[in-house]
Amino acid sequence: QVQLVESGGGLVQPGGSLRLSCAASGFTLDYYHIGWFRQAPGKEREGVSCISISGLRKNYADSVKGRFSMSRDNAKNTAYLQMSSLNPEDTAVYYCAASLVGCDYSDIDYWGQGTRVTVSS
Repeated sequence: QVQLVESGGGLVQPGGSLRLSCAASGFTLDYYHIGWFRQAPGKEREGVSCISISGLRKNYADSVKGRFSMSRDNAKNTAYLQMSSLNPEDTAVYYCAASLVGCDYSDIDYWGQGTRVTVSS
């Protein structure tokens, strides 16, 4: 069964950090671009970051640049999103996604089920 499973979400205080993981099963991530998206309550899903197949190219939304860092470990078939200096505006359900083409929403082949991140004191 092909699936992406996110983990690592939770409740964190403003200024805190979390690391999200995205584990693939049923297929190998080696040939896929991997993206992280998020959807806050009442808002549309937005792209957060994207890492290329090689891992050499990474893109970030302006709202998270300098605070979030994405990585991948193909040997573990897993990708990560390290989030720091979190603020309440980062509260959302975070989704990982895999694409053979790129990280545009319309190009996504597989979606995870999401993991909730809540930033609150």
